[in-house]
Order: sequence, then structure tokens, then C-alpha cells
Amino acid sequence: MTTGDVEVTESAAGWQTERVDWKRVSPSYAWADLAVNLLFVIALAAVFAVIFVSTGGDAPLFLRIGLPALILIFLINAIFAFRRVRAIGYVLRDDDLLFRRGIMFERVIAVPYGRLQLVDVTRGPLLRALGLATLKFVTASAATGVNLPGLRHEDAEQLRDRLVELAEARRSGL
Repeated sequence: MTTGDVEVTESAAGWQTERVDWKRVSPSYAWADLAVNLLFVIALAAVFAVIFVSTGGDAPLFLRIGLPALILIFLINAIFAFRRVRAIGYVLRDDDLLFRRGIMFERVIAVPYGRLQLVDVTRGPLLRALGLATLKFVTASAATGVNLPGLRHEDAEQLRDRLVELAEARRSGL
């Protein structure tokens, strides 16, 4: 399936017929993912505590059941942080960059080099503390935005430079 300028592979058969050596993101990214998830769980627990105390334990039923259920869901999500990060991978092929993520629902995206308009390296405070960065790809289609999180900062800058070089070469050949 094609979504604007990025091809989304819904079937695993297409890219698995060739030998693909996936490059993984840094395992340290799992700690950042875990920290963000746990901060969200703590914030939800604080909201639940404030509501429960301010209503004297007589909060509406949907809040007494819904907020703890939501906290449990986000806690389970946090537990899968390490597995989720292991599922992220990318590979540079001759004509495009393949990007993969997802545990249960795997998503494989092919970004043709000639369609890249911008390759951006971003680093928030947590990623900066871990020496990591996120590589963002912008194509002509506004609907498609691909992020490759958890790269070591040096690797992200080298990959950005390589992708810009490949994109310029492909665009000049159009």
C-alpha cells in the first residue's frame, strides 16, 4: 500500500524474500521508554489519589474503576518497553530505507531516498542524558511522518548525513 510518498508494507512476504540484516536501535532507549511510561503511571496514580481524597472516597463509579484500570494498562505497557525497543529496526537498501517497529502488529515502512525532503535529528532532555537521538524523516506527503528513535547520537548524525547524500543523488537523477 502506498501512503503519499512512503510505501507501507502490510504483508511480511515482500521484504522477507530477500536477506535483510536489520540494524537495531540502542538498548538504552528502553530505559527512556520505560521512564516515560512510569512517569505517566505515576501521574495517573496521583490524579486518582487526588480525586479519591477530595471526594472522600465517594468518587463516581467510572472513576473508581476506570482510573485504576487505566493505570494497570499503562503499567503493563511499561513492562513491554524492552521488548518494544528490540522490535525497532532499520536497514539501508539500494533505493530506500526500511523501517520496522511493533510487537503484535508489525509495521514495515519503505522510504524511498528520492522522496526525502528533510532528515532531522532531535534530542529531548532524557535522550540527551542517555546519549541518544531520534531521526525524523519528512517526505512530500504531510500524512506520513517516520521517526527512528533510540539511535546513538553519533550514529544518528552519520545516518542523517548519509540519507541526505542519498536523497540528493536520487533527486538529481529524477
